[in-house]
Amino acid sequence: MLFTIIIFIAVLSVLVFVHEFGHFFVARKFGVKAEEFGFGFPPRAFGFYKSISGRWKRVIGNKEVTDAADTIYSVNYIPMGGFVRIKGELGPSDGSILGESKALADGGNDSDSFFSKKIWERVLIISAGVVMNVVLAAALLSIGFMVGLPGVIDESLGKSARVSGQKIQVVEIIPDSPAAKAGLQTGDTIESVDGNGFLKIEDLQNYVGDRAGKELSYKIQRSGEILEKTLVPEIIKETGKAGIGIGIAETGLVKYPWYLAIWKGIVSAVTLIWVIITAFYGLIKSLIMGQGVSGDLAGPVGIAVLTGQVARMGFIYLLQFTALLSVNLAVVNFLPIPALDGGRVLFLIIERIKGSPVRREVEAVIHNIGFILLMILVVLVTFRDVLNFREAFINLWQRIVG
Repeated sequence: MLFTIIIFIAVLSVLVFVHEFGHFFVARKFGVKAEEFGFGFPPRAFGFYKSISGRWKRVIGNKEVTDAADTIYSVNYIPMGGFVRIKGELGPSDGSILGESKALADGGNDSDSFFSKKIWERVLIISAGVVMNVVLAAALLSIGFMVGLPGVIDESLGKSARVSGQKIQVVEIIPDSPAAKAGLQTGDTIESVDGNGFLKIEDLQNYVGDRAGKELSYKIQRSGEILEKTLVPEIIKETGKAGIGIGIAETGLVKYPWYLAIWKGIVSAVTLIWVIITAFYGLIKSLIMGQGVSGDLAGPVGIAVLTGQVARMGFIYLLQFTALLSVNLAVVNFLPIPALDGGRVLFLIIERIKGSPVRREVEAVIHNIGFILLMILVVLVTFRDVLNFREAFINLWQRIVG
C-alpha cells in the first residue's frame, strides 16, 4: 500500500506540474507576470528569484518578497503537483478536481496583468494547461512505442510494427457467465487450457467450443500471479456458441521505428481524447436517463489503487497508464463546469458575446459553488472507493500500528 501511495503521488505530481507549467509558459509568452511558480503546494520551503537590482536571491519559508523583479521559483513542503500564481487572475483556486491551485493575485489593469490581455489571449493562457496534458500524453506514448508498448495485435498495426511477448488476454466478461462466476477479470492473461498453450484466438475458441459441458482447467496470470481456475463451457446466448463468456484479444508489446513512434504517439493521444469524451457522453446520458452511475467509475482512491497495480506490472504499463490519466485530466478540466478551466473559458466566451466581463464577484461566487459541489462529489466517490478497497486500507493501518 505504501508503494501504491508513493507511485500515485509521483504520477499525480507530474500531471499537475506539467499542467501548471502550460499556464506559466503561455502567460509569460503573452507578457503576463507569473508572480510565483512552485513545485508542490504551499507552505513554501525555499525559493529563488531575480531581484530588482538584477541579482538572484534566495527566500526561505513563507517570508514575503518585496523586491522580486520577476517570478519566484519555489519548492514547497507538500510534494504533490505544483501551482502558478498569475498576476490579475480571478479567484483563489481554479477548482481542479485533482487539487490544482492558483492563488489570487491582484493585478488591476497593469499591462502585465492577466485581465489586461485580450480575450483570445486569456483563453489560450487558461487552455494551455489542458494542451500540455495532451502533449505529455503524446510524448509518453511516443516513448512507449519506441521501446514497446502494450497493445492489441491486429492488421491495423502495419508492416513497420515489431511485436513481441504475444499473449491472449481477457478484454470483456459477460455477466453471470462461467467466467464471471469463476472470478475472471479483464486484463487476465490465459496461459493455458488443460495444459495447452494458445497464441491465436481462433485456436483457443475452437478448443473451448468443442468441449461444451466439460470441465476445463485454466491457468490464468494476473499481476504476476498464476491462478488455477476450473470452468465448464456452456452455450452463450450472445454468441450462440459454447464458451465461458469472455471477450479475448491477442496482445503484445508493439514497437515502431522512432520516426513512426512519434506519429503513433500523437495519433493515440488524439484517439484517447475521443474515447474519453464518448465515455463522458455515455455517463451523462445514463444519469439523464436515470440509469445511475457505472460501478466501474473510480475516484482518487480508486485511481491510486489502480496506479499501484499497474506499476507492479512494469514501467511500460505505468507509462501507458500515466498517459491515459493525463488525457483524462485534460478532458475533465476542460468541461464547461464552474471552477474548472473549461468553466473559466466559458465565462470568457460570455464576455465576448455580451461585450463586457461578468462581474468578478458574481463569477467568483459561481466558481466557489462549483468548487464546493466538485469537492462533495470527490468525497462521495472517495467514500465509495474506500469501501471497495477497504482491505488495502486495513492492511496499511495494521502495518502502521503493528
